[in-house]
Amino acid sequence: MVFSWIKRQRRLQLLETPFPEAWLAHLERNVRHYPRLSPREQALLRDQLRVFIAEKYWEGCGGLQLTDEMQVTIAALACLLVLGLEHDYYPRVITILLYPRHYRLHESEIDELGIVHDPATRLGEARQQGVVILSWADVLRGARKGKHGQNLVLHEFAHQLDMEDRSIDGTPPLASREAYRRWHQVMTAEYERHVEAAEGGHATLLDQYGALNEAEFFAVATECFFEQPVELQAGHSELYALLRDYYHQDPAAWE
Repeated sequence: MVFSWIKRQRRLQLLETPFPEAWLAHLERNVRHYPRLSPREQALLRDQLRVFIAEKYWEGCGGLQLTDEMQVTIAALACLLVLGLEHDYYPRVITILLYPRHYRLHESEIDELGIVHDPATRLGEARQQGVVILSWADVLRGARKGKHGQNLVLHEFAHQLDMEDRSIDGTPPLASREAYRRWHQVMTAEYERHVEAAEGGHATLLDQYGALNEAEFFAVATECFFEQPVELQAGHSELYALLRDYYHQDPAAWE
């Protein structure tokens, strides 16, 4: 209780200071979603990203020198996901490691799903130990352009939402038994449809990486929900409605 009170006081003190003008320029230039939000949502996002930046440990890797621009851009996108949710700033996320561009693992690794990954080039990772790893070049590309519905920060922080119940299975913590029932029904049908299309070599709106497993499907669906909402609503109306109700946001209405 004492720790919670101290944390609240620190947050209030932080938010009493004016929002840095230079940070606003980073938001407007790098986060293409920001101008589409309402004034109330913009103000909330500005507050949330400041707390997020202050409470996480940030480290540049591979010779990268961290800047305010990098932190503001990543924090804004991470907080965009939870803008409509009751949350505590991804409490299980402790550290954010940022590389200048894609990086390479030097040893094979077993992920949380038990899948063995050979040494390979990576753009990002979300780990259950509270670490998110990102490539700045790919963060910036997705933040500014939303290329083909892809956004690295949204993808990796969707995984972190999924992991808040200490499992990674494509189902984040939900409010009720009925919500879980509906989630399972819609997500299972959409995932199976996606896998069938990918295996058949058919073009899909959602990134075919989502056919790997249910956890990746949720992350890919989240990217598409925020990056190509109109297309997702038109082609996958039940999936769009499910994510709209979960995130309490309606990005198709922003377009």
